[in-house]
Amino acid sequence: MSVAWQIAERVVSNVEQVIIGKHREVELTLLALLCKGHILIEDVPGVGKTALAKAISRSLGCTFKRIQFTPDLLPSDVTGVSIYNQKNSEFEFRPGPITAQIVLADEINRATPKTQSALLEAMEEHQVTVDGVTHPLPDPFIVLATQNPIEYEGTFPLPEAQLDRFLIRISMGYPGKRAEIEMLSRQQLQHPLESLKQVINASELIAAQEAVKEVYVDELVKDYIVTLVGRTREHEEVYLGASPRGSLALYRASQARALLEGRNYVIPDDIKSLAEITLAHRLIMNPSARMKGLSSQTVIQDILRTLPVPGTKIGKS
Repeated sequence: MSVAWQIAERVVSNVEQVIIGKHREVELTLLALLCKGHILIEDVPGVGKTALAKAISRSLGCTFKRIQFTPDLLPSDVTGVSIYNQKNSEFEFRPGPITAQIVLADEINRATPKTQSALLEAMEEHQVTVDGVTHPLPDPFIVLATQNPIEYEGTFPLPEAQLDRFLIRISMGYPGKRAEIEMLSRQQLQHPLESLKQVINASELIAAQEAVKEVYVDELVKDYIVTLVGRTREHEEVYLGASPRGSLALYRASQARALLEGRNYVIPDDIKSLAEITLAHRLIMNPSARMKGLSSQTVIQDILRTLPVPGTKIGKS
């Protein structure tokens, strides 16, 4: 447990050499990595979405590939293709950039839905199928996707099935004044990314991921998670609530948060802190709710305010 916490601390402090004044966002990104979950970073251009993904990948001893999503990108440009070899009269698989341990899907919503769907099998089953042949992906395998707000020109909304495969959705936001001044100073001579060093290796990350699974979750807390997710399906402003995958995402994320806080058990505050980023992007709002300006984040906050918090027993030692 303490070893996993030390690994997390090393990665967070290393990434913060590049991403200034965004401790929570950096910590949440690492939290998703510890859960083996995929991350969707949504915000306007220029606030450090890609820099965060690159800083995370350089801090880990993992293979890294970047896919720049554009309207003319084809599914085969993501998954790879089978090419006929005339010398041995056989088809050979040429893997695409998806066959890396850390994949940056940059501006994912600029590609067409057909290309976006090429990620579905990879994200859920850690494999790709090309011409009827299945190819496993490496372990660990994490997709860090960035997207611009859907109001921007040249964007395609991600389908619900795609959104549901992201463990969390976070927003970077603009930096504070002092953080932005610090950013200017640090980039006077070169970008901090250029000198960022690796601080852990892939085997250490996998060990930390296994440690997350050992964090104790009381039955009352499990009931709290399931009741919370169930309320999203019953809410009058919601057309489609969170799926069971959402319950599991909140469960795993709360275990990782407990580990990052130095605990070996989950408390209700972990659930309340993570409910919005793990569930909001999975909800589909009613047309009437959208006309009122109500968001899925508002619904989650409303449910948390009215849902009784359970008293829990002491976690296992």
